[in-house]
Amino acid sequence: MDYYLTALKKYAVFNGRARRKEYWYFVLFNFLISLVLGIVDGVLGLTAEGSGFGLLGGLYSLAVFIPGIAVGVRRLHDTGRSGWWLLLALIPLVGAIVLIIFLASGSEPGPNQYDS
Repeated sequence: MDYYLTALKKYAVFNGRARRKEYWYFVLFNFLISLVLGIVDGVLGLTAEGSGFGLLGGLYSLAVFIPGIAVGVRRLHDTGRSGWWLLLALIPLVGAIVLIIFLASGSEPGPNQYDS
């Protein structure tokens, strides 16, 4: 949980590095919180008809959108890549697979050009 809170505290920090733990714990807690909020939306009847999107889940997604991008950029910096590589997610299927490989790869040892 500490890694999740660390990522939220650096909600708009796009420089520096984020270790694997910080990034993947952020992803894990986002998934769990979204799952719980989706269930709550469903129980309370706050989901939009036909789309399945809920009010609470939508508000949470908006709240963590910028922190999610920021921690992703810092994670890519930790692997020695530019944050612009996040745009690979726009390429269907292949882009997401390559991006997951980049985000799961090990840190670049020692200082690199993205250290703050």
